[in-house]
Amino acid sequence: MGYIIISLFVLAALLFAISFFLKDPYKELREEIDQLTIQQIQDLYQIKKKLKVLEEELLVNDTPLEKQSSFNSGKIQIHDIIKNQVWSLAQQGMDINQIAKLSSLTNKEVQEIINEFVDKGQIV
Repeated sequence: MGYIIISLFVLAALLFAISFFLKDPYKELREEIDQLTIQQIQDLYQIKKKLKVLEEELLVNDTPLEKQSSFNSGKIQIHDIIKNQVWSLAQQGMDINQIAKLSSLTNKEVQEIINEFVDKGQIV
């Protein structure tokens, strides 16, 4: 019985020593995952960098849709989309004050838009 225990200890020590010399099967997999993670981080950094540049360009070239400056007449020129919305609300019978609140325009500007459409021959 003593020989069996001693031989088991020797076998365990031998297997333990061999395990140090065997190739780790997961080592390559871990290295690939590390490389992919590093690549992802680099790609994400590049995308964020490009996005920041695009946002800065958009902020510099930002022109509001609702109102555009007109240097010729000294007045603020109202975009056609807003004019169409004002005209549509006026056709629905909405009050000028309500239209002005909804469109963020003054009562005078709303009245001018309505007058412009009436002058074109479109009836309220």
